[in-house]
Amino acid sequence: MVSLNTAKANLLTHWRTYALRALLLALWLAAYSSLVPFSQWLTYTFFALERGSALGGAVEFFLYDTPKILLLLVLMVYALAWLRAALHIDRVRDYLAGKGRGLGYFLGAGFGAITPFCSCSSIPLFLGFTMARIPLGITMAFLITSPLINEIAIVLLWGLLGWKFTLLYITAGLAAGMTGGFIMDALKAERWLQDFVLNQHKASATAGMPLSIKNRPRISLQQRHDFALAEMKSIVKRVWLWVIFGVALGAAVHGMIPQEWVSQHLGSGQWWSVPAAVAVGIPLYTNVTGIIPILESLLTKGLPLGTSLAFCMSTVAASLPEALMLKQVMRWQLLALFLGILLVIFTLLGWLFNMIPLELL
Repeated sequence: MVSLNTAKANLLTHWRTYALRALLLALWLAAYSSLVPFSQWLTYTFFALERGSALGGAVEFFLYDTPKILLLLVLMVYALAWLRAALHIDRVRDYLAGKGRGLGYFLGAGFGAITPFCSCSSIPLFLGFTMARIPLGITMAFLITSPLINEIAIVLLWGLLGWKFTLLYITAGLAAGMTGGFIMDALKAERWLQDFVLNQHKASATAGMPLSIKNRPRISLQQRHDFALAEMKSIVKRVWLWVIFGVALGAAVHGMIPQEWVSQHLGSGQWWSVPAAVAVGIPLYTNVTGIIPILESLLTKGLPLGTSLAFCMSTVAASLPEALMLKQVMRWQLLALFLGILLVIFTLLGWLFNMIPLELL
């Protein structure tokens, strides 16, 4: 009788736990889906700012992007930690780090292509992969490609510029991610992660992480939850303030460099215009869906194809807010290498695409 009552009590506890988690997930989804109308209401109704103004756009940008990134950070870090608490992530890592490394770059870039995130929103997954000790080159392939390609961008590109340009863009985005990942691994850039990440790797490799223990007992759902919750709290506590500061900085520069200025100063077709366009684009912050109409407009205003593409890719692949957040897990050497790789790759792509006549597309 006692054991039966205990079993019933445990079952009731499990159902209560599932119900609570389902409720929390529903609240998360409701909050995430209401970000756009709520940020617009706050900006243009509550604060009574003018639609289309620079200040209104900056405030709406900040009020939307800050909670979006924090919500993604909480959910994705928790979900990845919950999964890897019971998975044999060592086997995955060993496979990707061995003969499958080249395939790993492709998988990392491919996974980035199907995740609809901007440069800052992709950071939660990057953190989860890094803490799971997935090779840095593969996580970098994901980080570079994720903001460059998504299904909405493909549809827009196809409709605005045709299927040939769309395929070229996808190929260029995947190539950029895979090349960046290869360079990171070739330079053994993992040594420039922050100490707390490296210490976590050492602890996981030697003793502590349940995911690397062979023949271990089955991990309960509560243990997985406790592990995931602890890791989520640790990471969010470390980066939340930088998320707010970074998005505020991104909002401040959002739209401050007019499209007309870009086409006027970078449209001459000189060799230096491509690296200059990339250097101008990297500090800015937008997403690939928002940049595609600008790409079309730049082309119609006479900016060369490669220069336009290099500017737009650098704008969505990197930003000052992203750099501030990444600095929490990267030393300055790794951060400088990451931005330098993007500068070189997008410059080379821009020069290459400038040699392609627009009429062929």
